[in-house]
Amino acid sequence: MNIKWAALAETTGVSLLVTLGVVVVFALGNLALSRREAAVTAGTGKGVPALVAAGVCFAACAAVVLYGISLIAAK
Repeated sequence: MNIKWAALAETTGVSLLVTLGVVVVFALGNLALSRREAAVTAGTGKGVPALVAAGVCFAACAAVVLYGISLIAAK
């Protein structure tokens, strides 16, 4: 049995970075929703930019997840 350690380390590194990136983008989406709610509660506006930002963040997370699933399903 021969293990390609470089390929294993590369896969681990990429997986870690992508996971951290998705978590950060998801957290930013939650922050944007929180700011929208605060703006609506305070009566300072409808919070449309924050809602758009949250939608973009969540769409990016969904795209990464769907891409990962497509990579797994293609094999």
